[in-house]
Amino acid sequence: MVAIVRQAVETHQAGQLEAAEALYRKVLQMQAGQPDALHFLGVLCHQRGRSDEGIRLIRMALRAAPLHADAHNNLGNIHKETGSLAEAEACYRQALACNGQHHDALSNLALVLEAQQRFQEAFQAYAELLERAPRLSLAHYLMGMYLRRHVNEIGDLQHAVACFRNAVRCDGSNVRALDALGVTLYMLGRQDEAVGAYRDWLGREPDNPVPRHMLAACGGEAAPPRADDAYVREVFDRFAESFDEQLLKNLDYRAPQVLVDALIGVLGVAEGALDVLDAGCGTGLCGPLIRPHARRLDGVDLSDGMLEKARQRGGYDELVTAELTAYLRDHPETWDVVLSADTLVYFGDLVEVLAATHAALRAGGRLAFTLEAMDADEDRSELSSSGRYRHARRYVERVLGAAGFVEVSIAASALRKEVGKPVAGWVVLARKSRLGCG
Repeated sequence: MVAIVRQAVETHQAGQLEAAEALYRKVLQMQAGQPDALHFLGVLCHQRGRSDEGIRLIRMALRAAPLHADAHNNLGNIHKETGSLAEAEACYRQALACNGQHHDALSNLALVLEAQQRFQEAFQAYAELLERAPRLSLAHYLMGMYLRRHVNEIGDLQHAVACFRNAVRCDGSNVRALDALGVTLYMLGRQDEAVGAYRDWLGREPDNPVPRHMLAACGGEAAPPRADDAYVREVFDRFAESFDEQLLKNLDYRAPQVLVDALIGVLGVAEGALDVLDAGCGTGLCGPLIRPHARRLDGVDLSDGMLEKARQRGGYDELVTAELTAYLRDHPETWDVVLSADTLVYFGDLVEVLAATHAALRAGGRLAFTLEAMDADEDRSELSSSGRYRHARRYVERVLGAAGFVEVSIAASALRKEVGKPVAGWVVLARKSRLGCG
């Protein structure tokens, strides 16, 4: 039986979930209360979307082995990932009562305390983890991320930089720490050091599109005309799980609401009669806001992870994984409205995507999108050290006109915060000419 349990765990770790489940159930047929099989099957059930069953199975395992710290920790993980934060906290504390050196449980406790906005307790838990495990790369990384999320003064960012450097010293394979280090350095305006961090990361992972793009963003290489598809996909697949919480709670993200409010101002009363495309829909934050105006609402995005979140949010008739310009070209005269919240910030050159949008709109159709604003009386765009592009008003006016759009409106608005300060943006509205008239 021990051999079958080991085989089941190895199959589970290899990602062969159906085969692993069959093996765990075979063990339980042989011994109904076998705690390891119950525990790991519970984890697997959660991974397969059956979280209630997973919770029940791990609780059964804990009745047989009440001092099993890993089982308490994994039960806490299921509660955390399903939004039951108080239950998760209790599980992590129980795991630590069983094993005071359970670093995963302590790090998870810190995260769940932070998620409950108990910031002082969370900070103390992160500090305790560092004290207990000073050579654990994850401990330094988590403290750095906490400091960066809760910046009270410039010293917090400087402290975060030190944490990320220590994380890399403890584990050179921790490229998450190099990523965080580069971001924090550009937040501090230390561009040359950020270039060094991204060169270091690229040297360790030469095929990774993220450090290559960010190296260009910080001036270490020539800027591309738009972000590479692989970069966008990698960043947002990785970011999908925490996207809404990070932007809405930590960055005061307002782009979807501000954009749709501006669009509704020209659309008028909602009659549910329009075919709408949410271009770069992400997790679907625009969907519920524009749905009352839509007869049909489609979404397109490069990131499968983001689209899965949009699918869970609901409200879309179709969600498609595709590159935006190509998708628009493939759908001539299809939509009455195309809106795009913070997607075109990954395009420096807007000529092709706006021409494709114009062709994809029906006569008289509306376009609405946001950009990060470049405060310059020039006709140009630039890649900023954030990895996003900024556009000057004159550039936006010119390319919209060249694409054939009329009734162009460009309004200044703060769409998010970064390091506690508003990021200047544009809210852009335009219309495709009606047949024979402007």
